Formats: sequence, structure tokens, C-alpha cells
Amino acid sequence: MHGLADDVIRDVLTRIGGFNACVTEFVRITHTIHSHTVWQKYMPELYTRNHTVAGTAVYLQLLGSDADMVAENALNAVAFGADKIDLNFGCPAPTVNKHAGGAALLRYPKQIEHIVHTVRNRLPESIILSAKMRLGYDNTDLALDCAHAIELGGAQMLTVHARTKQQAYQPPADWLWIARIAEAVQIPVIANGDVFTLNDYIEVKKISGCKSVMIGRGVIMQPGLARQCAAYEAGKVIEPMAWTEVLDWLKLFLDLCCTKTDKPRYAAARLKQWLGMLKLNYSEAALLFEQLRCLTDVEKIESVLIQSD
Repeated sequence: MHGLADDVIRDVLTRIGGFNACVTEFVRITHTIHSHTVWQKYMPELYTRNHTVAGTAVYLQLLGSDADMVAENALNAVAFGADKIDLNFGCPAPTVNKHAGGAALLRYPKQIEHIVHTVRNRLPESIILSAKMRLGYDNTDLALDCAHAIELGGAQMLTVHARTKQQAYQPPADWLWIARIAEAVQIPVIANGDVFTLNDYIEVKKISGCKSVMIGRGVIMQPGLARQCAAYEAGKVIEPMAWTEVLDWLKLFLDLCCTKTDKPRYAAARLKQWLGMLKLNYSEAALLFEQLRCLTDVEKIESVLIQSD
């Protein structure tokens, strides 16, 4: 979700509702302690008590292979107000893996345990520490070892994306493997992977046995999905979000992007990026994308959005 799940999309989606918590894009940790500016860039919610405008809790996600540097950066972020830290052992991006980060670490369970343990020991007890993993790098041979490593290191929660790094996002996600991991560890496990509809949400909970589900691409493609899931848990049934409502949220999204920066190309690019994913569920989004494809002027884009009502 790097390059997609920034503070603006978190703001809009949590206003739509249905989320218990959300996670930042990963902050990459190398050989330096990040400054106040970096934390502010990735998690401006630090200055609203670690919650979005809608009141949804936000976890700060860190990615790195140097245990001491990850721990020192986590402690530094806590000094600026972070109270929930998430460690990324699942990113499949080649650039990240090339530098021994993300899913590349799934080949070395002992190193994962060392990173988690080091971070946990440096942080105050009051700070929540969670982690996310995939089923492995190119196979599932070490899946249980990695899950145990995260638990033994001291993480309080574990999210499992039910694919290996090599599988990237190719369907299907193996939800049965999440069940195996959930049975093998004592900490809560959160299921993740291929949740695009309410039925997917119901099935992944049934198959994995998990009480909680993390939704990534699915909620970008269907903005009302988390709201549907929350309604289901409350014994209610609501329909997927209609395009007319999606359009209203797109207008807010554009406004918030413009507020974030005075660079009009940023707002235009982000809107087109979201439309590119929405068109997988909404034919209207595909049409709107074509209308906006060559536009970078925000006023012209706004005019097209108004005419789309």
C-alpha cells in the first residue's frame, strides 16, 4: 500500500467508516534517525493524538533490517507522540527486498525475532507493538517459524497476508494458512489478502478463524466495504456504496489533496490513481478517468467532477 495509503486516503476512508484502526505507509529505516519532518510527512496524525479526523486509531509502520536502527527510530517516533508501532515483514517490492527489508526477512526467522525483541525492549510498556508478515519468501516452509519469531520477540498482534513474496498479489490468497498460524501462536492474528467483497470478509473469517481482518486494496476499490463489514457484525445489511456517494468522496479527496500541497499535479495524479482502482468496480469511474486523463489543472478537474453529478 506504499504510495497509496497516505494520510489523505486514510482521512477519507475513515470518515466513510467501518474501521477500528488503520496503518500508515511504511517508513523505511536505514542508517539514520529520522527527523520530525519525516514523521510529520508519513503520519501527521501524530499531532491529532494518533487518530484520523474521524477518530480512528493510527499505527505507525516501520520497515528495516537493522534492529538497533529500527528500535531507535521507533523510540524517536514515540517521543513525538506515536503510541502504536507496526513492523513490516511483508512488503514484496523488489527495491525493498534488494536491501534486505520487508518480505526478504522471511528467510531469516531469527533475525525477525531479534528485530522485534530489540524494538519491544526499547519501547515503553504502554506502546503497542504489532507486526505484519507474508507466508514466506518463495515458499511456506518457514511460515510458522516466522510467526513464532514475531510472537517470541514480543509483538502483541500479528497480521498475516496469505501469500508468499514471490506470489505478490496473484490470486488466490491461502486463507487456510492463516488458520494454521493462528492456531500455532498465542497472540491475536489478523487475516489479510483478497478481501474485496462482504462475502470475502465473511469467508476469510470463517476459514481462518480470525476475529479481525485487515483490508487493503479492497477498500480502495470499494470505499464502502469496511462500512458494510461493520454493519454485518452489528447484524445489519447495507448495500455497496453507490457511485453518487463515491463521487462526493472523490471531491473531498481532491480538496484535501489540494490542502496538503500547493502542487496541482499531485492532486491530479492522486485522483487519477484512485479512479484507476475504482474503475475495477465502477464503470462510471472508468469514464471519469478518461475525461480527466489529460487534465492537470485542478479547477478544470473540479468542473468535470461537478458535471458528473
